[in-house]
Amino acid sequence: MNQTRKLLITGTSGFTGQHACKHFVKSGFDVTAIVNTKVYENKDVQIECCNLTNKDQVINLIKKIKPHFLLHLAGQNHVGQSWLDPIGSLEANTLSTAYLMDAIRRENPACKIVVAGSALQFDPQNISTLTHPYSLSKTLQVLIAQSWAVLYNMHIVIARPSNLMGPGFSNGVCSIFAKKIADMENKKAEKVLEVNNPNVERDFLDVRDAVSAYETLLLSGKPGEIYDITSGKNRSLKEVINGLQSLTTVNFEIRYLSNERLETKEEIIPAELVNLGWKPSFSFETSLLDTLNFYRAI
Repeated sequence: MNQTRKLLITGTSGFTGQHACKHFVKSGFDVTAIVNTKVYENKDVQIECCNLTNKDQVINLIKKIKPHFLLHLAGQNHVGQSWLDPIGSLEANTLSTAYLMDAIRRENPACKIVVAGSALQFDPQNISTLTHPYSLSKTLQVLIAQSWAVLYNMHIVIARPSNLMGPGFSNGVCSIFAKKIADMENKKAEKVLEVNNPNVERDFLDVRDAVSAYETLLLSGKPGEIYDITSGKNRSLKEVINGLQSLTTVNFEIRYLSNERLETKEEIIPAELVNLGWKPSFSFETSLLDTLNFYRAI
């Protein structure tokens, strides 16, 4: 085993985590996948079960693995759930991060760490911009990670991905639309797609490109910095639907619940990441097709 490439990945049973395991194994890392329960199989990685909100379990985990790299993806990533259980979201996103950072500080402070933040963070200097408990939990998570980087001189980098899409189970809007269309093709759903507002614009990035960016940041990211990971192009939900429509022979009705015109935002170019040698490799059209084919296959 190559001890210098020992990587710990949390949240490996999730959408991004499964892609991360596949990517980093292919890149030659010795991957240890962390899960909450043992109901997870992947013959290419070592699997460890750990409740990341349990301090003692986290300490024992880090003592056992002694990772040289950590990709922290685990957490509660659903806005709606954060309203129902705000404390649970805070525990999942902040306590787990603090326990991991501090356990690594004690066992291997030279470990290179990437913490996955969120584009839904808010400006803590302007509390009026806070819109939901999820945003609070992710903002505090980033502040904790940055604080450990400053206080203990640790190599901790924050990655802030945009809206991820691609094959795999996801709660993202592209997956929701793709699953509905696949169900229509199999005659398991009414041929109607309801959309709140087709003019909403978001930056959509393939999850596989995001994972590639995480590797770049693990190897070359600047400690304490926040890196936005984006495709550099905003697209409306109408563009998403039109793209999916072009990939199916099913004729379905589109119902717009609102058609309010929204202000268009400027495209965001992740110059910092590009300067480190990263750029997206999956086209929007390919990502949509792969997403649709995933739901067709299941």
